[in-house]
Amino acid sequence: MTSTAPEALQGHDADEKQPSWPQRLRRFGHAPRAVTGLRERLVPPYTRPSDRLWAVLGVPAPMTERLVRWSAWGGPALVALVAGVLRFWNLGSPKAVIFDETYYAKDAWALINQGYEGSWPKDVDTSILKDPSSVPVPADPGYVVHPPVGKWVIGLGEQMFGFTPFGWRFMVAVLGTLSVLMLCRIGRRLFRSTFLGCLAGALLAVDGLHFVMSRTALLDLVLMFFVLAAFGCLLIDRDRSRARLAAALPVDEEGVLRPDASVAEGLRLGWRPWRSAAGLMLGLAFATKWNGLYILAAFAVMTVLWDVGARRTAGAVRPYLAVLKRDIVPAFFSTVPVAIATYIASWTGWIVTDKGYFRDWATTAGKGGHFTWLPDWVRSLWHYEYEVYQFHINLTSGHTYQSNPWSWIVLGRPVSYFYEDPAAGQDGCPASTAGKCAREVLAIGTPMLWWAGAFALCYVLWRWFFRRDWRAGAIACAVAVGWGPWLLYQERTIFLFYAVVFVPYLCLAVAMMIGAILGPRGADERRRTIGAVGAGVLVLLIAWNFIYFWPIYTGEAIPLESWRNRMWLDTWV
Repeated sequence: MTSTAPEALQGHDADEKQPSWPQRLRRFGHAPRAVTGLRERLVPPYTRPSDRLWAVLGVPAPMTERLVRWSAWGGPALVALVAGVLRFWNLGSPKAVIFDETYYAKDAWALINQGYEGSWPKDVDTSILKDPSSVPVPADPGYVVHPPVGKWVIGLGEQMFGFTPFGWRFMVAVLGTLSVLMLCRIGRRLFRSTFLGCLAGALLAVDGLHFVMSRTALLDLVLMFFVLAAFGCLLIDRDRSRARLAAALPVDEEGVLRPDASVAEGLRLGWRPWRSAAGLMLGLAFATKWNGLYILAAFAVMTVLWDVGARRTAGAVRPYLAVLKRDIVPAFFSTVPVAIATYIASWTGWIVTDKGYFRDWATTAGKGGHFTWLPDWVRSLWHYEYEVYQFHINLTSGHTYQSNPWSWIVLGRPVSYFYEDPAAGQDGCPASTAGKCAREVLAIGTPMLWWAGAFALCYVLWRWFFRRDWRAGAIACAVAVGWGPWLLYQERTIFLFYAVVFVPYLCLAVAMMIGAILGPRGADERRRTIGAVGAGVLVLLIAWNFIYFWPIYTGEAIPLESWRNRMWLDTWV
């Protein structure tokens, strides 16, 4: 967006008048909103993809029209198909229990078979890999420190494909693939551009951390999926509520939509099912890992601010008061109780059995005391949650691969999930190799993407603050709530793979920055050409970087020297 110098007010000398604060901010990049119609401001239209490519390929006009129409779903589906092929390729390799799969794969199997987690012997992993049918599910309850939804998801794959590496990774790979599809559609809705939406999804498809997490039976990818689904639901709700406002506003004699304070402040938007769907998704996120609760709170505030902006745009003189009267209570009851009910329902397996850990606490160690009027299972569950909370805040034992959250954006300390050094001619190591090979699964983002993402986040913050771009604010909010809470626990044992929750929004930020590099609408041919070259080079570098690191994402055997060449920083070893 561009702006021109303000003309002198009639009867006054421009040099004698103090500039307004937005005008003073222009030196830092601020520009006022482009003048658009009220309807376009409430519900911006989607950008129509260019027909130029199809014309160059000689595609007839009727077919071009169909392809353009189908691209809204066809483009995201194609990107997701590529992502799925990458994620499911040789999914059962390494045939091993890698990193924290030793907890979640076994807990999931116990949940599927008996409704609660068991206490597994410490040396049982080898037996499971050899013959899982010979390993009984332990009846004694196991002490677990995460809610059950993520493990139910993992267990669904085990139910379909067995208690094997492929089985316990299957559903995580499905969610990883679907998250790429969702991000394409979310980016399209956010930017009103199919191209930028598909670009954001393609960046997620080739991010190393998302890729590795999609092929590993851990909880964080499941958490990321539900958070992303909630973000998408809230975007749909935003569009639909603003469309209702636009439909209720008056139209003048020339057919132009006009703002109206009485409509903007008094209209009740009714039931908003997509907001309730977001509450369900956030409840599932919270029931996977507790940091979903931070995200629920942040997204709730964000959507309230979206309502304020919508009513202000529609003509509300006091938009905050209007939202307080018309939107706050429905917003609360359509999200928070839904999320809480979802969380409690996720414990059904523990509730209906009588052998889960702490299940009988209220009738044994907790007998008597306060709140005895509550059902025993409620008191027992509350005690369990309290004990888990104490565990999390006091988790300070050191770990080889722990990292400070401040270092995440530059990939300071990745996590090695699996490492072997087979000799030549063994486990995929070429017989011609001089010396040994290395097989590693390293949970690390694609460096070029993340380092570009560091600049993209700065661009997003600049655009949100100086350009007042709500899209940049939404991206910044999602990144901040996925990353920020971990900064509060400097003494806690923390790992880089927790960052997978905000990776989709990092990809959105990079896509937004690439859109700016391509140039604004109406830019001349020279500007567009330079922008296209710069953007193309960046995207190709990211894709090449993913291909280059492919062996250490998948545990492929490579000569030790090749492995060392991929250890760009000393802290990666």
